[in-house]
Amino acid sequence: MQHIGFGMWNWIAIISYLLVMLLIGLYFSKRAGKDTDAFFTASGRLPSWAVGFSIYATTLSAITFMSTPEKAFLTDWTYIAGNISIIAIVPILIHYYVPFFKKLKVTSAYEYLEARFSPVVRLLGSLFFIVFHLGRVAIVIYLPTLAITSVSDINPFVVASLVGILCIIYTFLGGFEGVVWSDFIQGVILLGGAIFIIILGIMKIDGGWDTLVTDAISNKKLISADNWKFSAAAAAIPIIFLGNVFNSLQQYTASQDVVQRYQASDSQKETNKSLWTNGILAMISAPIFFGMGTMLYSFYQHADALPKDFNTSAIVPYFILMEMPPFVAGLLIAAIFAAAQSTISSSLNSISACISVDIKQRFFGKANDKKEVQFARLTIILAGLLGFGASMYLIANDSNSIWDLFLLITGLFGVPLAGIFAVVIFTKRANTVGVISGLVLGIILTYILKTSGFGGAGSPFLVSIASFLVSFVAGYFISLIVPKQKDITGLTIYEKDVPTNYVRKEIKKI
Repeated sequence: MQHIGFGMWNWIAIISYLLVMLLIGLYFSKRAGKDTDAFFTASGRLPSWAVGFSIYATTLSAITFMSTPEKAFLTDWTYIAGNISIIAIVPILIHYYVPFFKKLKVTSAYEYLEARFSPVVRLLGSLFFIVFHLGRVAIVIYLPTLAITSVSDINPFVVASLVGILCIIYTFLGGFEGVVWSDFIQGVILLGGAIFIIILGIMKIDGGWDTLVTDAISNKKLISADNWKFSAAAAAIPIIFLGNVFNSLQQYTASQDVVQRYQASDSQKETNKSLWTNGILAMISAPIFFGMGTMLYSFYQHADALPKDFNTSAIVPYFILMEMPPFVAGLLIAAIFAAAQSTISSSLNSISACISVDIKQRFFGKANDKKEVQFARLTIILAGLLGFGASMYLIANDSNSIWDLFLLITGLFGVPLAGIFAVVIFTKRANTVGVISGLVLGIILTYILKTSGFGGAGSPFLVSIASFLVSFVAGYFISLIVPKQKDITGLTIYEKDVPTNYVRKEIKKI
């Protein structure tokens, strides 16, 4: 396929965007260097609406920005049920989960696991997160790079460097506060970019909005009765919804990059507002991204056909570069960069928090504030370079099978870990032996189901449901045959408003 020239004005737009991100990092660098509380949680001084926007931008990667329109382009809006699941779990998070994270004032989500069980469980949860997100950084750099360079004449190593290295630098400088405010700007850019693409696309379709609606209805590109039917060929809406409930529980209860944001506001009320802000943004953006895919379908029904053997994963950047005017196209490609960098920066800051708090400080002692921030920043550089190096390896080998295998392995741990967090909160009998056993059984079951092709088109969602339930049920019932191990006063929903007897281990100074 012939590659499209990028052009000077598009480069100006991209460089302008990247310079703004660097300036944000520089602006917050001094404040972030005060201590690790400032570096990892902004000392709890951020407004709820900014934190909510940051949660939203963190959970929406460049992969989502491109794959959601692709899904609507190829099929319909069935998968929008997954976005609705986020709103469904917000009351659960507010009532059952967030109070415990706020009560303990944890920097790391996994300290709660130590409060409830033992340091071993905390360490396992933290290590699972670190490994998964190192791979996530590599993939979030690699996939949008692959899509953009498959339709343009830009060197893929240049794209990966602009996305990855610049993101490492501003995350290193600005700490968590810089990450949140850059997330806000990036969220505005990617939402505004998506709306702009739809508007200009409709203007280019002969007949405009009327043609788009006619094409969508006549070709069943929205939602129909067929979307509710269970079959091996297509996932039904109830399965997609329920599977995404468990996937979302993993992200919002067992993943440090989101849980860390619960401490960025100074009260439970403000944290609740941030979660509702995120949920509302997810609901608003869902029809925007699916609508982008429907618009692209209608556009290419009436415009020149796509190139032969075209890879539809690149349809969004292809449309941007082919149909948008110079500079505007650059800004819209910057929206893809923004979606990638919001995910990467959050992963890097959260990886640093886990290594600093769960490993270095917990087991080896805490130095003075200045040295702790230096260690945190060094960790961001090393983790960022490791993820960036992995993405460069993937680009050099031009092989999807490597990251497919990595996703299979690391993806085993997420939902089972969410099952363990549920055992933590909703049961009194669960203990260390039981939850580790439940976690192991959940991982084994997930691997078996993933490799067996279980569930047909609904496989990812059915696997999520099964792995969560097995981890929860096994963790609980195995705990019943093991003696209760520690005081859990105030650490379950049955004593949500009771002060906990847990005392954070005194960290020695080094």
